[in-house]
Amino acid sequence: MVNQNLTATEIGFTHEDFAALLDKYDYHFSPGDIVPGTVFSIEPRGALIDIGAKTAAYIPIQEMSINRVDAPEEVLQSNETREFFILTDENEDGQLTLSIRRIEYMRAWERVRQLQAEDATVRSGVFATNRGGALVRIEGLRGFIPGSHISTRKPKEELVGEELPLKFLEVDEERNRLVLSHRRALVERKMNRLEVGEVVIGTVRGIKPYGAFIDIGGVSGLLHISEISHEHIDTPHSVFNVNDEVKVMIIDLDAERGRISLSTKQLEPEPGDMIKNRDLVYDKAEEMAAKYREQLLAKQQGTPAATTLPVEDVEDAEAVEAVEAVEAVTEEEIPSAIETEEEIPVAIEE
Repeated sequence: MVNQNLTATEIGFTHEDFAALLDKYDYHFSPGDIVPGTVFSIEPRGALIDIGAKTAAYIPIQEMSINRVDAPEEVLQSNETREFFILTDENEDGQLTLSIRRIEYMRAWERVRQLQAEDATVRSGVFATNRGGALVRIEGLRGFIPGSHISTRKPKEELVGEELPLKFLEVDEERNRLVLSHRRALVERKMNRLEVGEVVIGTVRGIKPYGAFIDIGGVSGLLHISEISHEHIDTPHSVFNVNDEVKVMIIDLDAERGRISLSTKQLEPEPGDMIKNRDLVYDKAEEMAAKYREQLLAKQQGTPAATTLPVEDVEDAEAVEAVEAVEAVTEEEIPSAIETEEEIPVAIEE
């Protein structure tokens, strides 16, 4: 039978020895570590968590989720064990502050990087708008759609609550920026149903010195000034007016950059017909487009085809000149996906 009256001296193990032993085997916790912990006390605005430290760690309610939490019980249950992120070092009472929110953010960034790498299209509802564009949430992160990348005739304010298809423009965890494009998602979807050499009917929505922007089924294509006619044109305004209905041919589809290049030049039966007799160009559009496609196919197969265009325009038939002309347009003339640093809200709200 064990003698319960033995003294510390007789045992050879004092309270000081026990404390020293605890210190020796105490884990060292650092901010940024992810550790397992067990909830053992839930408070009105937080919870106490046992992570194996000498003092219980604390998680405030604002660090419990990437989403809004009104009560700790929405996220945590007593005796539940899960991972926690160590947010701060010990305070004067030796207590660490924990976070679940940071783990969720880390995993959300990882997920959106994966979605961007896959060039995925995601869907999300607009929850707010500002002067520069619209705000959405992707995997819990706040994403920004610049106004130049919203393809709808609705005022921005009326988009709140509407779900939009989106493509990723920028995923930058270091700068805390997540930028998306509605226009690019629509263009990609539209492009999947379009082909180079196809004739489409559109509406002139804007005219610039370098060309006209044509709406074709909800997406915008560029009819560059060099692709309006074989004859020289000083300005697109001399040929088109806003809201004109036009018949154009697709000469290039750039899905990666979300651009559609168009031509009426390739539809001219005779050089200059777009200026002299536009109705004839539209009447003969399908016939001229068929010849254009025949030339493209022959070029791809390396076989000769009946020449319907002047020799000097063979490069045009391959859509090279128009594409180069579009590339030459200055960045100032084409709306930027990212307007200014100040207009892009951060993805993580502190």
